[in-house]
Amino acid sequence: MTILSRRTFLAGAASASALPSFALWNVEFARAATAPADKQAASFYRYKVGTTEITVLSDGIARVPVTEAFVINVKPEEVKKALAESFMDPNTFIGPYNPIVLNTGNKLTLVDMGTGEANFIASKGVGGQLLSNMAAAGIDPKAIDTIIISHYHGDHINGLLKADNSLAFPNAEVLVPALEHKYWTDAGEESRSSTPRIADNFKNVKRVMGNAEVAKRLRTYEWDKEVIPGVLAVGTPGHTPGHTSHIVTSGSSKVYVQADVTHAPFLFARHPGWHAFYDHDPVMAEATRRKVYNMLSADKMIVQGFHYPFPSVAHVEKTAGGYLEVPMPWNPIL
Repeated sequence: MTILSRRTFLAGAASASALPSFALWNVEFARAATAPADKQAASFYRYKVGTTEITVLSDGIARVPVTEAFVINVKPEEVKKALAESFMDPNTFIGPYNPIVLNTGNKLTLVDMGTGEANFIASKGVGGQLLSNMAAAGIDPKAIDTIIISHYHGDHINGLLKADNSLAFPNAEVLVPALEHKYWTDAGEESRSSTPRIADNFKNVKRVMGNAEVAKRLRTYEWDKEVIPGVLAVGTPGHTPGHTSHIVTSGSSKVYVQADVTHAPFLFARHPGWHAFYDHDPVMAEATRRKVYNMLSADKMIVQGFHYPFPSVAHVEKTAGGYLEVPMPWNPIL
């Protein structure tokens, strides 16, 4: 056994000090051996509800400046304060997009699909990441046999089409809420658009849902009925007239796929009375939000939030002023 004495330690230290350039060269060489990746890891996450496997796939984010117009019934200073308290940039709202794929064993179903390949190109990869993250997760878009759409906003339908307007999911039936489809394809409703944002959304619905290949595959579904086995449609209007959430059930396990009942929880779950500019009927949206979140907190049901921080699955607890999201811990195994 070797014993390090004070004499041998000092001798070794002296030898090392005689070769400073060699030691420095070794350090620099080690630092230069691996270049920075300069890109984020692929963003997908899997968990199970009973025997149904759910894959959460990031479609990236949007960045929205916090102005007077962002939350219409509170001052921007309050919004900025809430963002700062969540350790975020108070001047910019970061909105994530997180579609999911359900694998029931019989069907491979995509629920909403984000902003699309055209946005991936336009945003230089900040948004529109769904197809690249699907590839990383080993999911072939051609294997998707069913698409369930919650509502007709662009971040939930634009991903149906690739940048060249061809189908992103060529073998999928497209299932949409009957009330939502009726509203956004009604010329009379379009003529009564109350804001430029709503008028622009009518135009985008024509572009995407009016695409001949999409229209061939489109079927409507009703609230309070199963869309596919194990997936119940629940009416949650307000964000849009036919906005729909879904309860995925397998055995005794459930998850509430809430679409846009709330957006980022650190703002709109913790402050359910705040009215975001993108809610079609803000008063109805607030009533729906409180009803759903009272149920989620009472039943301790898992919630999958399209705009929650990735991987966007949590429980919620009722608080004195609203609701607190409690993210599910990352599970390294299924």
